[in-house]
Amino acid sequence: MPTDYDAPRTREDGASEHIDTPIPRRSQSPGGDLDDGDIVESYELPGADLSGEEFSATVVPRQDGEFVCMGCFLVHHRSQAGKVNDDGTMLCTDCVG
Repeated sequence: MPTDYDAPRTREDGASEHIDTPIPRRSQSPGGDLDDGDIVESYELPGADLSGEEFSATVVPRQDGEFVCMGCFLVHHRSQAGKVNDDGTMLCTDCVG
């Protein structure tokens, strides 16, 4: 059975939905009833004190056949090169696209 995608949509209760109908927004404040003028001064995440921690990670240098995209600054394989600029810099296919 063909579907007419240009026809207005109707809900199961028979009411039609329009794109101009406003959607009610939920409250964005995590605490509930905070006004814009309210200031949360001493809100700390549990276990968030990382001042005494050291970060250790192994950094691998860029390998042959890889490039750094000048759009997103991520390292990609050369097969994902989308554009090579006049100055030799490269953009990945996601940034070109």
